[in-house]
Amino acid sequence: MMLNQKVALVTGAGQGVGQGIALSLAKHGARIAAYGRTSEKIENTCAQIQEAGGEAFPITGDVKDLNSIEAAVRQVIERFGGIQILVNNAQEVPLGSLLNVTEEALEAGWQSGPLATLRFMKACYPHLRGDGCIINLASTAARRWDAAHYAAYSAVKEAIRALSRGAASEWGGEGIRTNVIMPHAKSPGLAGWIEANPEESAAFIKTIPMARVGDCEEDIGEFVAFLCSPASAYVNGQTIAIDGGQAYMP
Repeated sequence: MMLNQKVALVTGAGQGVGQGIALSLAKHGARIAAYGRTSEKIENTCAQIQEAGGEAFPITGDVKDLNSIEAAVRQVIERFGGIQILVNNAQEVPLGSLLNVTEEALEAGWQSGPLATLRFMKACYPHLRGDGCIINLASTAARRWDAAHYAAYSAVKEAIRALSRGAASEWGGEGIRTNVIMPHAKSPGLAGWIEANPEESAAFIKTIPMARVGDCEEDIGEFVAFLCSPASAYVNGQTIAIDGGQAYMP
């Protein structure tokens, strides 16, 4: 139980990578605040944690709303008395060519990505001091050799990396570690794309040296649990691709 009694706030915890992270953190002893837009989904995540003997409660909210973010942090403090782990996973994805991606989609990507990440980090900062761990999510889309149709998405995700590096530098001396992961995982969205595009997805998977897409809980969630544990106490300001070796991270 390497995270015994630590409190983790996980955004986008209702499905996919966010749910996998929440389940793994709980398995290692963390108490979970599962934040998301759809109450049924985050309630399902909490039910799974509770059935396994863990502690969790749902918080319904929108990461694009500052009031919702601040209210969520207050609820966690009232319920659990503190926060030691923050996972910024929720993100709306602006995809499309530069000529076709709408400003509305890019704005939603900005608000749900780097702006929400910064807001959550600032709201949690007083509670994370001394023994805190922030995990922010970026994407290997920014490392693609062909950036066509991924530029807007990559832009918001790279902004998250820049903010994370700033937090690691400014807050590391106060006992707050900030790291970034770039996961490849079989989320509902990716699973649907694989099913709808069998030839394209097969070619994509061939570019992964380990020849498979990661599991949200066993591959991504377990690594995040390790990164939040005392075993990673000296890891700060890093971006780590959890993608089976596909991305080249110089």
